[in-house]
Amino acid sequence: GLFFGRIANFINGELYGRVTDVPWSFVFINSDGLPRHPSQLYEAFLEGFVLFIVLNIALWKYKMWRYSGWLSGLFLAGYGVARIGVEVFREPDAHIGFIMQMSGVGITMGQILSSVMVIAGISIMIRAMGRPPLAISKP
Repeated sequence: GLFFGRIANFINGELYGRVTDVPWSFVFINSDGLPRHPSQLYEAFLEGFVLFIVLNIALWKYKMWRYSGWLSGLFLAGYGVARIGVEVFREPDAHIGFIMQMSGVGITMGQILSSVMVIAGISIMIRAMGRPPLAISKP
């Protein structure tokens, strides 16, 4: 669902990236006419495809379904990490802009909120590992 939602954002020209000169930049109709990062495609790849693969590996190879809540925590943390990374290329909200500057790099509200998601996801995973695994009997 996240993958297709971000593809729809790209098609609609919403949530585009920062101005850039990379060869794969796009000029979005609803923007100022400058070439921009296709951050929606970056998000589709990381939040949709990569996170889907990581969750499936944890589910099937490592059988983390046995720990109630662990996969939910992994999703939350993984989504937050992907958002923090993509926010570097995404245009900050016009009405908020950058919240603070650290070493010449602007920190956005999206990165701050995504950091909270990462912390919450890791907390959920730690708590899930503290419980005994589910005992599933074979019929």
